[in-house]
Amino acid sequence: MTATQAEQVAMRHALSLAARGPRGINPQVGAVILAPTGEVLAEGWHHGAGTAHAEVDALSKLAPGAAHGATAVVTLEPCNHTGRTGPCSEALVAAGVARVIYAIADPGEASAGGAERLREVGIDVESGVLADDASALLDSWLTVQRLGRPHVTVKWAQSLDGRAAAADGTSQWITGPAARADVHRRRAEADAIVVGTGTLLADDPALTARQSDGTLYHHQPQPVVLGDRWVPDEAAVRKHPLLFLHRSGENLPAVLAELRDLGIQRVFVEGGPTIASAFVREGLADEILTYVAPTLIGYGADGTDRPALRSLGVDTIGDQRRLSVASVQTLGDDLLIVSHPFTTTGEI
Repeated sequence: MTATQAEQVAMRHALSLAARGPRGINPQVGAVILAPTGEVLAEGWHHGAGTAHAEVDALSKLAPGAAHGATAVVTLEPCNHTGRTGPCSEALVAAGVARVIYAIADPGEASAGGAERLREVGIDVESGVLADDASALLDSWLTVQRLGRPHVTVKWAQSLDGRAAAADGTSQWITGPAARADVHRRRAEADAIVVGTGTLLADDPALTARQSDGTLYHHQPQPVVLGDRWVPDEAAVRKHPLLFLHRSGENLPAVLAELRDLGIQRVFVEGGPTIASAFVREGLADEILTYVAPTLIGYGADGTDRPALRSLGVDTIGDQRRLSVASVQTLGDDLLIVSHPFTTTGEI
């Protein structure tokens, strides 16, 4: 049995409820309880670590027995373990629901298994409803669960002929104000922003997320500087609201593991070519943002070239890094290409 139209509508609403919850160590989850006739009986979402999970939040709004025979529509497979709260699978069993629909499976070793538990007691279970939408909402949390590291977005801006700067190293500004505003909005959505010391010394970025009027977004990313060179005392990053982390860039997995342990789930790698290339080369980029400006730079009269990327370990065309283009957007005169690397199996 596949999901009915009413159940699909309920799942879309559950996803909107999930987005209301905070992004943190726990996933954003939404739930809708449907009567056997299809009308909504209750809804809920997870409000943060230590609070009731979405299913329990929704069930708490019903009188005892009111969910008997109902359908629970949940964006993530109900958990099957006891942490700060009890297992949602048992809460659904106790409520007497007849059917459970969820979007994506719980990848956690301890928390998975809710669907199997529900089936054991005769509850009808349907999975995969609007799975792509749920995965997009939980991309950073899922990356942490599956790979043990934060979700990494690598961004660079380039000319139409693939240059990140002129021969003298100047790069402000290749792209226009609309593209720069988009970058700052994405900075505000990230937990950490990463640059190399080369970019820091050349451009002196503040690494803050700023609105179009110059004021700071409420949420600011944790600034991270990679490289062995000293950060000057007068560097703009030293005025960031958060104390910046300065680490060697020789072991990127170790850096990401440290950021994960600090509770960081979404990392925005903003430059420059050396750092961006390293993340791509080591297979640590989950998303790539390429801002392309309709301008040509070429290389300098002395042969100096400033490409947007450096070595990726591609010595023959068979080793090229194929990407899947998710979207192409016009931002003023510039283009934003959002792409994702393919895995070695050809799947994204």
